Amino acid sequence: MSVKQLLAGAAIAALAAVVVNAQTPRLPASPEGRAQAQVGGKWLPGQEASYQGGKWIEITYGRPGLKGRTNIFGSGADYGKDVNAGAPVWRAGANVTTRLRTEVPLVIGGKTVAPGEYSVFIDLKEGAWTFVLSNWDAQKTYDPNNKAALWGSFNYTPDKDVVRVPMKLAKSMMSVEQLTWSFANMTATGGEIAIMWDKDVASVPFKLG
Repeated sequence: MSVKQLLAGAAIAALAAVVVNAQTPRLPASPEGRAQAQVGGKWLPGQEASYQGGKWIEITYGRPGLKGRTNIFGSGADYGKDVNAGAPVWRAGANVTTRLRTEVPLVIGGKTVAPGEYSVFIDLKEGAWTFVLSNWDAQKTYDPNNKAALWGSFNYTPDKDVVRVPMKLAKSMMSVEQLTWSFANMTATGGEIAIMWDKDVASVPFKLG
């Protein structure tokens, strides 16, 4: 193979790499996350097994990563300050406000939450996290002039709280890189809403209303 042929091949390979990179969308620093659970239905076994009559619960949120950081929540008087980023409570995610949508009534902390969509926050205290569901609306894109909806948890006030309930805290054996919401220990009558990041795990139980 001649030098000219080698150079031509290298040029074609470089061009192909540019095209591939241009066609591959880059993920944002904190990609969108979704956690869903179907509840209240019945699993019907058989040749065409299916889950019938179920309703959905969903959490949508931004997924920040540790990216080499350690002790993400801090300690002492500085506990929670970095993740709160100046807001009064934690958005429990990144960028947009974390949102919970439910098609069924949920009982959380002894209070019945009607079907609908809510903002989710966590009031962080060292050794004591409080799960907050709120009627604050959420901005889809940041607008500093919009005082009727929140971006993340900035300008949050507790007057629209629907539920405030202590969370159960635990430590994981492994470090979770990207913040993760999930539904755990699900049964026919309820389960737990859980959040994991680094080695911290926090959860709150719920029942179907």
